[in-house]
Amino acid sequence: MERRPFASQGDLHAAADEAWVGLDRADYLEAFARHPRLGADPSRFASAGTSPERWSAEEQSGVTRADQATLEALRGRNAAYEARFGFVFLVCATGKSATEVLGLLERRMGNDPETELGVAAAELAKITRLRLEKLETQRT
Repeated sequence: MERRPFASQGDLHAAADEAWVGLDRADYLEAFARHPRLGADPSRFASAGTSPERWSAEEQSGVTRADQATLEALRGRNAAYEARFGFVFLVCATGKSATEVLGLLERRMGNDPETELGVAAAELAKITRLRLEKLETQRT
């Protein structure tokens, strides 16, 4: 906020990227904890009123349209992931099906905890960039 106003969207993205990579583990975990779980009850988006809720619904639309068996598998693997790593599974889900997300989750279960923290942080950075772009679109 101290760096505002930004001369361009590129400057905003650069500042966001710079701030993100300067965080420590506790900061990442705090950010992760505020992110909804993929495959959780899709009815929570039914009355998405605020922009972040609507954006989550849009970003997870490929996941929330999955059949019940796939959603249950995703919920179960999410629980195993959280038990292994201590934080919610994060992936930039825009354009991904539930099957794709489940495959990514399975592959990432093989990561060591430090590597996975970095992967999850990079995924949340992608989500942040998308949301900054959506904010900019709303303003114009």
